[in-house]
Amino acid sequence: MQVSLENTNPLERRMTVSLPSDRLEGVVGSRLREIARTANLKGFRPGKVPAKVIEQRFGAQIRSEAFGELVRETFDEAIRQEKILPAGNPEIQAEPAGETGEIRYTATFEIVPDFGPVDVTKLEFVRATSSVEDADIDAMLETLRQQRRTWQPVERPARAGDLVSVETSAQTDSERLPPEGVEHGATVVGSNAMFQEIEAQLVGLSAGESREVPVTFPETWRVPALAGKTATVTVKAAQVSEPVVPDIDEAFIKSFGVKGGKIETFRKEVRANLERELKGKLMGMLRAEVAEKLVGAYAHVELPPRLVEFEARTLAHATAEQARQQGMSNVSDAPEPFMVPARKRVAAALLVGEIARQNGLSLDQGRVRETMQLIASTYEDPNQVIELYRNDPNLMRNLQNRVMEEQVIDWIAERANATEQALSFADVMRAA
Repeated sequence: MQVSLENTNPLERRMTVSLPSDRLEGVVGSRLREIARTANLKGFRPGKVPAKVIEQRFGAQIRSEAFGELVRETFDEAIRQEKILPAGNPEIQAEPAGETGEIRYTATFEIVPDFGPVDVTKLEFVRATSSVEDADIDAMLETLRQQRRTWQPVERPARAGDLVSVETSAQTDSERLPPEGVEHGATVVGSNAMFQEIEAQLVGLSAGESREVPVTFPETWRVPALAGKTATVTVKAAQVSEPVVPDIDEAFIKSFGVKGGKIETFRKEVRANLERELKGKLMGMLRAEVAEKLVGAYAHVELPPRLVEFEARTLAHATAEQARQQGMSNVSDAPEPFMVPARKRVAAALLVGEIARQNGLSLDQGRVRETMQLIASTYEDPNQVIELYRNDPNLMRNLQNRVMEEQVIDWIAERANATEQALSFADVMRAA
């Protein structure tokens, strides 16, 4: 294998790799012969399909797959040979064969910038700590009760906490919405699921009663015809229902899959779930805190521009897609507003990788298994989830990357100047 390397800019390299043609042809021939032994094509007996027919039918596909595998394998060999650290995936371009018929391709890629020795002992940050208390379990049990509540129609006027079926219409200076009839909906009074000024009018209304209220809608309102306008809104309570909250009895507990229906067992399971959520949240906060300090300390280092732009486009697309799912229209997915957070994310990822490399940190397979089992435990069939991870290379790769990042973050936290800050469970869960 011959490798030539060209610096196209400070953080970009173009590498040309040349390989003997028999390295590819050997793989292609072997796979075609394997297919020939089992191929079942119309007009031929199984295993008796002529080699020429096999080549015509499967040759292009096999050659393409083999070339892709060969590129991946030899690219890894080449960057190790040249002692290069790529940042992101390369762009591969097949090149015309050389004079002796060798296979050639060009890989264009960005490299990890030179951060120099990364000294984490100089970092100063706050590390949040917390624990699950009995009061947190009580609060979660009350939340579960509220989630299982049912609704009983009542004749009295609506008050906070009631479920009200609502009929609304709006009249602006120029049009009525909807043009005919009413919009139907429902809200729990006090939840602010509806526009607050409209929802407030429900208090005191009995079923069948209505009110009119002038409302000025914000410029960003989801209904374009009302955005930025003032309208007279008619709101009618079609039905008022009060909540009926279940007791925490044996039947209630068993409905969550707790065999025996014992409150002690239920509280233990709730505690385990809360502790798992708390652990994940604390790690997320620590990751964000460490990343912020790391990025700040190396803000002077130039980052791979195409990698930053790719991350910005990814963030923009995800944000736009989420907005569309919430009913917003005319959402832009331009990457420019996301360049700053993208730069921080790229810098953090590259620095974490560089710290792992400089200090010889390797993936803890035991921690991978523990994390996978922890994720699986949240599902009804944990074994099925574990098998899914084991059989899906992409899922497993993402899991390994996550665990490796957490290992590095823990390693940094043990060596940096961390000040602990005790927070309640509720404060941690409310944190951004």
